[in-house]
Amino acid sequence: MAQTARSNKGKQTAERQRTIQKRADTKAKKSGSGQEKKIPQTGARAYPVPPFPKQHLSKPGTESMLKPEPMCDAPYYLGSRKLEGKAALISGGDSGIGRAVAVLFAREGADVAIIHVDEPTDAEKTKALVEKEGGKCLVMAGDVRDREFCKEAVEQTVKAFGALDVLINNAAFQLHTDAFDELTEEHFDETIRTNLYGYFFLAQAAARKMRPGSAIVNTGSVTGIRGSKNLLDYSMTKGGIHAFTRALSGNLLSKGIRVNAVAPGPVWTPLNPADKEAADVSKFGSDTPMMRPAQPEEIAPAYVFLASPHCSSYITGEILPIIGGY
Repeated sequence: MAQTARSNKGKQTAERQRTIQKRADTKAKKSGSGQEKKIPQTGARAYPVPPFPKQHLSKPGTESMLKPEPMCDAPYYLGSRKLEGKAALISGGDSGIGRAVAVLFAREGADVAIIHVDEPTDAEKTKALVEKEGGKCLVMAGDVRDREFCKEAVEQTVKAFGALDVLINNAAFQLHTDAFDELTEEHFDETIRTNLYGYFFLAQAAARKMRPGSAIVNTGSVTGIRGSKNLLDYSMTKGGIHAFTRALSGNLLSKGIRVNAVAPGPVWTPLNPADKEAADVSKFGSDTPMMRPAQPEEIAPAYVFLASPHCSSYITGEILPIIGGY
């Protein structure tokens, strides 16, 4: 008798669950019929959404050739002297995230030195934007894979501004490879030397000049957290940057130097259009929950936060992901 009662209850539960399921299925069909998925806008102003024009840039990529041009001026961001009197060095500071960081650093009162590899037009535009904010800007062209150049870049920054308080390691090489067998030693070496050696060389040279209260902020990536099947070498270096950040933070803490990293998701910069095929560039960032890539000005405030002793004096060894809701 008891077994029959339990069996009846089980049937009732199953029927109740099927009824709930039917209602949910009906609602899902109605909500999906004839309606396009709306792309959320969560910023102070509207940001471009895919599809973008199909385009493919030659490396290293010139920002002025990218359509739409990345947004880096952050007109609604008000400076509040978070970096007043500071001197910063930014690798890859000519375009993309580096340019946006340079603009906000200047708005916060810093003088800025930028490194570019071979994009003089982009670099001059960044210089003009920094000077428009009231900051001084030193532009240097060179290869961060070269230890001597990195030492020289640090020396020139200190000579120009009297100090070096903030290092932003941001320069990177990225190139998709669909098949593992096609990843050549030359390609692999280019990625490793740019993304890891470059960060190491600049950080080592900078740390020798930095005073207590200084900060190093490295640019990591969501690929260093999640991996990317077509960016094996790049993912490997970005994961290495995250580990380097945590290890270096412990090493330099006794000198009063904080070390953190920002790990962005897809960002609309020349990096990907100088990597992906034109058709893939058109839908870049559409697979994120926000259904679009970030604009550089949306990422830059995180660098201000981690660079400023007013904001993050008790933060070191952290990886800050900004990945669009992944």
